[in-house]
Amino acid sequence: MRIALICAAALAAAPISVSAQDAGRNLAASCAMCHGTTGYSVGGNEPLAGMPKDELERKFKEFRSGAKPATAMHQISKGYSDGQLAQIAAFFAAQKK
Repeated sequence: MRIALICAAALAAAPISVSAQDAGRNLAASCAMCHGTTGYSVGGNEPLAGMPKDELERKFKEFRSGAKPATAMHQISKGYSDGQLAQIAAFFAAQKK
């Protein structure tokens, strides 16, 4: 019993490895309703697939600050840190146009 508890504790403490691409994809899942799962726009929204990472990050930050007008993006972008926005931007930038 003691060994089982030690093994369970060791497994619980082990870090789960997630690649940067997977992390970006997971964060970008909230974008799927309007921009598609891989950034191909649904319903006339701006396509994100293949857009340069720096441009995407700039736009996300402009939405967050209110400098770029939006209907929902200003609220959505406030829910992410700069690092998370960078991961999302990297994910969409890596997608083919």
